[in-house]
Amino acid sequence: MTTYSISEVAKELNLTVYTLRYYDKEGLMPFVERTPSGTRIFKEEDIAFLKIIQCLKSTGMPIRDIREFIAWCFDGDSTLQQRYDMFLDRKANVEAQMEELRKTLEVIEHKTLYYKIALEAGTEEIHKDHKVLI
Repeated sequence: MTTYSISEVAKELNLTVYTLRYYDKEGLMPFVERTPSGTRIFKEEDIAFLKIIQCLKSTGMPIRDIREFIAWCFDGDSTLQQRYDMFLDRKANVEAQMEELRKTLEVIEHKTLYYKIALEAGTEEIHKDHKVLI
């Protein structure tokens, strides 16, 4: 079985060693084994679990909720519904974020076109009839 050091895992996941230690301190890595001297030993399945943690974190999920999800995973099949519901909630959250970003992108695209036209004309006066000169 291949194992990895904390620095190898940090590099693989584009995280810092400090972040992984913080995750461990916060109870997000109860699955990671340690040597008798306390060195963390990561396996492939640990890295896969950390990728899920990264995914949840990127949705804005609080650490305490990620910790709860991990506990549910260790509780087994009795928590399948909670885990499913949690991912449905995360999906809705991400879809809402994407919609907000889509609206933001529309404004940026509009302003990019506005300034492109103004630059080509050498003035914003070309837009004077539109009353939005920002």
